[in-house]
Amino acid sequence: MDHAIALSAILLLVFLFLKMPVFIAILGAAATYFFLHPELNSLIFAQRVLSGAQSMPLLAIPFFVCSGVFMNYTGVTKRIVDFCESLVGNITGGIGHVTVLVATLMGGLSGSNLADAAMEAKMLVPEMEKRGFSKAFGSVLVATSAIITPLIPPGIAMIIYGSIANVSIGKLFVAGIGPGLLLCVALMLLVGYVSYKRGYKSPQKVDTSLKRVGYTFSRAFLPLCLPIIIIGGIRIGAFTPTEAGSVAIIYSLLLGVVYREMTIKDVIKGLKETVLTSSAIMLIIAAASAFAWVLTKERIPQYFTSLFIDGMSSQVLFLLCVNAFLLLIGMFIEGNAAMIILVPLLVPVARHFGLDDIHFAMVVIFNFALGALSPPMGTLMFVTCSITKCPMGTFIKEAVPFYIMLVACLLLLTFVPWLSTGLVNLIY
Repeated sequence: MDHAIALSAILLLVFLFLKMPVFIAILGAAATYFFLHPELNSLIFAQRVLSGAQSMPLLAIPFFVCSGVFMNYTGVTKRIVDFCESLVGNITGGIGHVTVLVATLMGGLSGSNLADAAMEAKMLVPEMEKRGFSKAFGSVLVATSAIITPLIPPGIAMIIYGSIANVSIGKLFVAGIGPGLLLCVALMLLVGYVSYKRGYKSPQKVDTSLKRVGYTFSRAFLPLCLPIIIIGGIRIGAFTPTEAGSVAIIYSLLLGVVYREMTIKDVIKGLKETVLTSSAIMLIIAAASAFAWVLTKERIPQYFTSLFIDGMSSQVLFLLCVNAFLLLIGMFIEGNAAMIILVPLLVPVARHFGLDDIHFAMVVIFNFALGALSPPMGTLMFVTCSITKCPMGTFIKEAVPFYIMLVACLLLLTFVPWLSTGLVNLIY
């Protein structure tokens, strides 16, 4: 193996530990390789960076980001919170269950786990504190619930994975429903258990009558239709996953008109937010594309594949090693960047071991979703703590039972494939 690639990989890790922006770290590592190989035309480097962001499926990312931002300005969140509260408000740990349900339903609308975590931290953590929950528990619950977002369609991680691994994005959208619901149920069980032990109860009774359920559902009905429209439209061939993003934008604008809560000023502000968020994601993708070209040129995927095949005899051992490896990587590298670099290495090996493409995709996406919560680089942890002002040490201590639950869900997802593939096989 060329010494230049080893030096580039070391530099990448050093840059990330120095907390440089992710795209600069990856771009710097790729540029170093080209600098150490003067015989390579620097135009190749520029071409790889540009072509990395020009894939047609990736056009769905700014579309879904935009629709998610607009959704936050249409008053949808408050309607969904009211609906969830009318369902589970009186159960032990009521507002905690509401938080999990809101994250699950909003995941299908926003597609961004950081946006969801920020919104719920502002809205629901103060409400939880009012009802007797500790700030640390509320913060951890919001951050953990936001992991559901990349799993529930239309998750941005699925669009990136599908475009890299050449897997149907429509099928990935459907496959995400099973793991998303698994995590929702597991979180609600944990919230119920902790609330029972600590005596977390709503001080005043919440109206959970059928009349209120019907009223709040009617108010939240239109936004809740969006994931069904997206998946249904892709399935019947009315539009592609990329076109589904533009459908989502039009739908969110229509909701703004129907609810009369979104002004022209909000639209302009939303477009600015979309440009900033999408730019950050696309810069990482473009930089990672150049680094992925370097890895391919050095035949790292083939080397990696032979290493796995020679060293492992079983599918189970491979899956356990992949989980441990991805959890470790997810602690230090942003999920989307790590996915672009590692998916081309791991997918050929997974196929060699006879693993289903959709099942393996869900395992990888779940792992990186977990990484966003894990110290030292967990973005969800930083975003939530910065808003709720919860000390990081207290957050990590409170998060221990949540980490155990998440690892249990990961193992269940890894070794029970139908949780990912069951709905796909049914619908497709």
